[in-house]
Amino acid sequence: MLKLLLDEHISPAVASGVQRRNRSLVIHSMVQWERGNFLGKEDSIYLLEAARQRLTLVTYDRRTIPLLLKIWAEEERSHGGVIFVDEKTILPADIGGLVGALISLAGEAGEMDWTNQVYFLRSGR
Repeated sequence: MLKLLLDEHISPAVASGVQRRNRSLVIHSMVQWERGNFLGKEDSIYLLEAARQRLTLVTYDRRTIPLLLKIWAEEERSHGGVIFVDEKTILPADIGGLVGALISLAGEAGEMDWTNQVYFLRSGR
């Protein structure tokens, strides 16, 4: 089942917007998740905890996360899944666009096992 964790560079308003439109979808903003204890931490630290909680990370970070996932795959380490958002498709300031795309994805693939899945999100509009 899809449960989301928004990285710290995604507005908490996205989590609020998703919750308003789909109360059954579990979504956390990094700012609020675990009382903000993972803010500013290395990617591997919060990805480990997200995997433990079976949360799928939503991120625009295509610079450091892919390398980390490659290393983890080589080490046969699991993660809770990663959904990459492309700035060319959904601008970071387009909160409504990101909310719509996440709601759409949850409707299409929300029940699948997201462990070790990597997905590239498209606009939900």
